[in-house]
Amino acid sequence: MGREKARDIKLLILDVDGVLTDGKIVYTDRGEEAKAFDVKDGHGLKLLMRAGIPVALITGRSSPAVEHRARDLGITRVYQKAINKIEAYEELRRAENLRDEEICVVGDDLPDLPILRICGFSVAVADSAEEVKREVDYVTNKEAGKGAVREVCDIILKARGLWEAVTDRYF
Repeated sequence: MGREKARDIKLLILDVDGVLTDGKIVYTDRGEEAKAFDVKDGHGLKLLMRAGIPVALITGRSSPAVEHRARDLGITRVYQKAINKIEAYEELRRAENLRDEEICVVGDDLPDLPILRICGFSVAVADSAEEVKREVDYVTNKEAGKGAVREVCDIILKARGLWEAVTDRYF
């Protein structure tokens, strides 16, 4: 249900905590923050970018771990401390010269609702807040930080007919 909207997607926007990670925030004894990212999610994002679909991160928090992960994946559009996510969303939409219908947003909690409500393909991860799951086009089968983002990447690539072109080297 709602997957047909993935055919038009030309930009993927992700929240970080509770989407790319399982939402846990771990502090070391030195007070440094650590996050765990799923390698399958990362590979899905690389496949999407290989197909020419850019990826952006919009998160309300700020963490060096997010910068490191984004750099590792080649994601250049990273908005941290984005309390008003609409502003970052609108900046991305204008910069990419896209319509709302061409943007997919993946979120998990109440701060994501404003951009989930206006994008073309709204997705909540399986362990999202119930209020969020009720309003989106698609709820993933996988949980946050455990392949949910890869699931979304695969849906977009297949809906756009790009799956074979970006995966042919593996088969």
